[in-house]
Amino acid sequence: MKIIRHLVLTAALGLAALHAQAASVLVVLSDADHLDLKDGKVFPTGFYLNELMQPVKRLLDAGHQVTFATPNGLAPTLDKSSDDKMYFNNDENARRMHRALLDTLKLTSPDASPVISLARAAQRGYGQFDAIYIPGGHAPMQDLLASPAVGEALAAFHAAGKPTALVCHGPIALLSTLPDAQAFTRTLAKTGHAAAQPGWIYAGYRMTVISDAEEEIAKGLLPKGGAMKFYPQTALEQAGGKYSSNTEPFTAHIVTDRELITGQNPASASGVAQALLSRLKSSSVKHQ
Repeated sequence: MKIIRHLVLTAALGLAALHAQAASVLVVLSDADHLDLKDGKVFPTGFYLNELMQPVKRLLDAGHQVTFATPNGLAPTLDKSSDDKMYFNNDENARRMHRALLDTLKLTSPDASPVISLARAAQRGYGQFDAIYIPGGHAPMQDLLASPAVGEALAAFHAAGKPTALVCHGPIALLSTLPDAQAFTRTLAKTGHAAAQPGWIYAGYRMTVISDAEEEIAKGLLPKGGAMKFYPQTALEQAGGKYSSNTEPFTAHIVTDRELITGQNPASASGVAQALLSRLKSSSVKHQ
């Protein structure tokens, strides 16, 4: 009997430890399925497959819980051009595996998506989440950069010092925490320059985002003659961020500063995931 009791107690303690190490991560995506360009042109877009699913799979495999949200609770859109093995080190099996997980989660289903609105997430309380992650694709340039709801969410994680991870175009969402993000982005789009606003919570942070040089290389993806209103590197630098870049375009580059974890491009998604998992593990150890 003593042996059985010991085994039961050991199993119970093991399950408790496993539960204690599990974290809850809020993944925020864009509602948008396009990006408005200069001269009225429109670029169909959404999130990038690997930038969302590589970190999500790593989080789920580690036993963490993931909640998906968009500003308005709409099902996000996959950028079809990202459904390519080139974003998975030319490993077709890896692409299929991550695409299959996306399909299983039904994130993009208009009727069955588990995505909630940020208003609902706020009602639940951002305190229940241990980290926030925002993937790229061009869609965040359409709405996340000036969304009051995104700004509220990021400010909550910043105030609590909780891991805040973003990759590629995702870091543009940091602008949403400006005192007047809409005025800043509107001025930048119109004149090419916007003055830094006092009080930005990420001022002076080291960070990265897809570089101007990489945007120039990739602009062939845009409709013929189309051009973005501004590039995210320029925007974050003018807002007061300390930009850091790789030395070779489209190679992985991850920057961490305090609670902030940023990745420069699609190749950086796995590195951002690893940095986030390390932070979550460190946090769970501290609280055991």
